[in-house]
Amino acid sequence: MRARWGRSGLFAGLAALMLGLAPAAPGVAAEPPAPHRTLTIGLSQFPATLNPLLDSMLAKSYVLAFVQRPLTAYDPSWSLVCLLCERVPTLENGLARLEPLPGGGQGIAVSLALRDGLRWGDGTPVSADDVVFSWEVGRHPRSGIAEGELFRRITRIEVTDPRHFTLHFDRVTFDYAALGDLRPLPAHIERARFEAAPEEYRAHTAYDRDPANPGLYDGPYRVALVEPGSHILLVRNEYWAGPAPQFDRILIRAVENGAALEANLLSGGIDMIAGELGLSLPQALALEKRAGDRFTVLTQPGLAYEHLDLNLANPVLADPRVRRALLAGLDRGQLTEALFDGRQPVAATLVPPSDRAAFDPAVPAQPFDPALAAALLDQAGWRRGGDGLRRDGGGRPLTLDLLTTAGDHSRELVAQVIQAQWRDLGITLRLRVEPPRVMFGDTVTHRRFPGMAMFAWFSSPESVPRSTLHSGMIPTAANGWAGQNYPGYADAETDRLIEAIEVELDPLRRRALWSALQRRYAADLPVLPLYFRANAFILPKGMTGLTPTGHQDPSSLWVEDWRWR
Repeated sequence: MRARWGRSGLFAGLAALMLGLAPAAPGVAAEPPAPHRTLTIGLSQFPATLNPLLDSMLAKSYVLAFVQRPLTAYDPSWSLVCLLCERVPTLENGLARLEPLPGGGQGIAVSLALRDGLRWGDGTPVSADDVVFSWEVGRHPRSGIAEGELFRRITRIEVTDPRHFTLHFDRVTFDYAALGDLRPLPAHIERARFEAAPEEYRAHTAYDRDPANPGLYDGPYRVALVEPGSHILLVRNEYWAGPAPQFDRILIRAVENGAALEANLLSGGIDMIAGELGLSLPQALALEKRAGDRFTVLTQPGLAYEHLDLNLANPVLADPRVRRALLAGLDRGQLTEALFDGRQPVAATLVPPSDRAAFDPAVPAQPFDPALAAALLDQAGWRRGGDGLRRDGGGRPLTLDLLTTAGDHSRELVAQVIQAQWRDLGITLRLRVEPPRVMFGDTVTHRRFPGMAMFAWFSSPESVPRSTLHSGMIPTAANGWAGQNYPGYADAETDRLIEAIEVELDPLRRRALWSALQRRYAADLPVLPLYFRANAFILPKGMTGLTPTGHQDPSSLWVEDWRWR
């Protein structure tokens, strides 16, 4: 714990002498405090991989934002900005242009220029060849890329010179300039590993085999040390050409238990807790009351959607009547009021109210209705016996499994509330937890959860849910477990709406399509909506420049602005 001195000049002088310093002379202005050179950040999860294209895990996105940059990203004001490129391409500025496709139809060509002076951490220039290589990896059918749709839509990349290139898309979409998934990979390091066996790239990428290799990173920092499951040390990238960050070193410590994370903060073991993956809202509010003189607590509502993924291969959950009954039997309003002081609003669908371009307020959230839930279960053949439990015609009890992340006190409480509320309906819910790196790196990705998995999706503004809802995004062994449609949801109308939203350039017509998708989602319930999370950032007093974004592009993308004295 850092020393905290009283206001007495005598005690201040004694403290300075004890530290080997000279107290300031009376009447002489003291020197301003020196900036901190090392920042230690607490995170509640450890990334399963550091490869930018493999797996979808917020812990990975947060860490990579310090050390590697996407072409474009949404800033804290929700505006699309260039990070590696010079100018965001638009139809208006001529950097995007419509073009006919060879077989008919219309595509779009998007031209970009990389910023001058970009280099990997070993001094190798970042070039259009790295972008082309990333595209080759992302579009390979067996590479196991989590978000492969963008790569498949790019039919070719036309390279003008090492800094200038044009992406040719097979269709015109409203978000053609949102290129956050197209992160350059260092071809001089990764190409040989990929081309040797594309289907085994996941096991051989240098991001996991040699993570401290400087040539893997093009951001203001690079990874210097990885202690799996424990911590990651970042040091300055000497070849970074952008604004210099303040800190010489950033240590990211994973503490996968909320109470232990808070204890480390209070003892001085960490300086701040990331809002993207840190304390639950109740913990943060309680901490603010106890230690508000030492820390600044920022709460940011945004696009984090807490929900229950359902494995629809389970015949019980494949029945829409059971899914509707499960949601009607949840008093989510009481849950959020009791656990989160009502600050995390109940979700009607996957689109939060803060996403104003897409949200439809006319789609109501399913109210708590135990009578409806009971009637639906009866219709589905799950009738209540004398012991209060529901059984099917063969006497099999209605038992379900719920998996969530270990060490997350908030989720554990939510799971227990769900368990108790469904018990009142005659349903037995078995709770199970796994470390996040196991749950997201294997169990969920490979659809190995037998019942339900509770976690959150972080999205960008007006993010089309193709990867999580479209039938073509169901992970299988045949496609290398690519895609994020973990429930295995396949619905022709949902597919049609997703495809129509993507290509509709008119905002008003697109809003109508969004409304139809939300109504379909609320009626069919491919997952069970819970609530929209408010994230709490715990910062040391005197730290400035960190602005929560409220979406999937983390605050660490702008670490150059962070200052702490």
